[in-house]
Formats: sequence, structure tokens, C-alpha cells
Amino acid sequence: MTTDQTPDNIAAAQHLAGQAHKVGRVYGREPWRELVRWLSQGRYGRRRGRPEVLQLSTPWQDTLSAERIGWRERAANLDDEEAFAVDYEICRRCRLGWVEQPFTLPRYQRCGLASAGLAALRAEHPGLAWHTLGGHFDDSEPFWTAAGTGIPGGYQQRDICPHVTAGG
Repeated sequence: MTTDQTPDNIAAAQHLAGQAHKVGRVYGREPWRELVRWLSQGRYGRRRGRPEVLQLSTPWQDTLSAERIGWRERAANLDDEEAFAVDYEICRRCRLGWVEQPFTLPRYQRCGLASAGLAALRAEHPGLAWHTLGGHFDDSEPFWTAAGTGIPGGYQQRDICPHVTAGG
């Protein structure tokens, strides 16, 4: 247990992890912007600032990523704050998925939120091999090793395919 973990925090996070399949979604695609980015090879059409995200009534939400253009963010909200979040992108053509920057608030770590969030993504996109773009901190290697055990792709580093953007 970390210093700000309490039995109540742990119980609340574990309950939330059990609801990972109940996801609210905001699509917000902008096909014209995506076309301009693709035609200009990323030079034009970038969004400035964080995209507006509607408040959803579900604790788990799937929205536009604030960090990567064209990517999505899966997040879990607990007590009006983002307890867990991860950016992701998929390519159905290559049957690949990428996840980047998973983050869990310290008081909810090791309560199953990351495992549940990643499992829900895999269940929604079956048959994909899952990877990251890499550049992990040394202290995150045990997480990726544990998260990737038995998972096609194993969340090993892999460059993005030519069909999707790196979201930079």
C-alpha cells in the first residue's frame, strides 16, 4: 500500500475495474482534418490545445486523445478525477494495436485498473497484436512485462504502421 492508499480507495478502484466493459464514447472524428493531415504528411491540420470532451455519465470513457492526434484515450473516472488513462490506436488492416502512456493515480495503483482497461480494449478489438511505441522508463518495464504476458504482441516496442499516424 502507498501512503495515500486506503482500504476505501482500494475497494473503490477494484469496483471500478470490474466495470471496465461499461464504456461511454465520444467520437468527435474530423474527417476533413484527417484528410488534410494525410495529404500534407502531417504539416497541416493539427489541432491546437486539448479537444473538447463531453462529460459522460459512465465511469469508463473512450474519447479523443489530448496527447496524440488521431488516437483515442481510454480513461476511468473515480470521485471526479481521472484514476486511470491510456492512449491507444489500432490498425485493422495490419491487425495491430498500440497503447501509450498508461497512467494510474498512485492511490489506485495495483488495484486492477490498468489490467481491466487494457483487457477491455483487447476484448473490443479481438485478433490484434498489441504493442507500444517504446521509450519506456526503466521503472515501467516490470509493468509492461506483466501486462504483456500471454498477449499477442506482448506490448513490445513496434513502430507505427504506415496506415495510421504516430499522433505527434
